[in-house]
Amino acid sequence: MKRDPEGHVKKLAEFMGVPISGQEEEDGMVKKIVEFCSIEHLTSLEVNKNGVYKANTGYIVPNETFFRKGEVGDWKCHLTEAMKDQIDRITHDKLKRFGFDNWCNERRTSDDLIK
Repeated sequence: MKRDPEGHVKKLAEFMGVPISGQEEEDGMVKKIVEFCSIEHLTSLEVNKNGVYKANTGYIVPNETFFRKGEVGDWKCHLTEAMKDQIDRITHDKLKRFGFDNWCNERRTSDDLIK
């Protein structure tokens, strides 16, 4: 995703049943989507700098908490290997319900995710 964000936007649009037309691509729509969804843009929005999320539990969490560097492999600065494995197990179980067994059974690395 990091190496070819525009390609992935087009694949995602296709998957969602709303492919990018040739005219939209010529008009720079894909580039605009990539820029709008970038970490730099999202973290610069006022709502993400100063807004808060009010959880049902009563906790108030600053929106900026939901953003980190946006760099591949940065999870290692925040999670232990055991935490990562638990997240992988939970994600696998959830995605399996939606027919993503093959995707879940493949062992992915950070390098795989940026292709």
